[in-house]
Amino acid sequence: MSATERARWLAELSEALEQAERLVWSLGDRPGVAPELKELYGRLDAARAEVQSLRFRRAATGRSNNPPFWTELQPWNRAIDSPKR
Repeated sequence: MSATERARWLAELSEALEQAERLVWSLGDRPGVAPELKELYGRLDAARAEVQSLRFRRAATGRSNNPPFWTELQPWNRAIDSPKR
């Protein structure tokens, strides 16, 4: 993937995350908002911030081989790392 394609993809991803955040925010105005909705908003916000970070970091420092921090936070990884009962 070229740098231009990557930049375009990250910009599109950032816009999609922002749209999803706006949708979740609008749903949050309703009575009886589920805690999961608030958690989803937080996750979307964190993902959008990470994409923005990738966009600007790549532009400033060039290509990096380090994966984003959130790849370590996936639910399937937490289940492996948690102590067994």
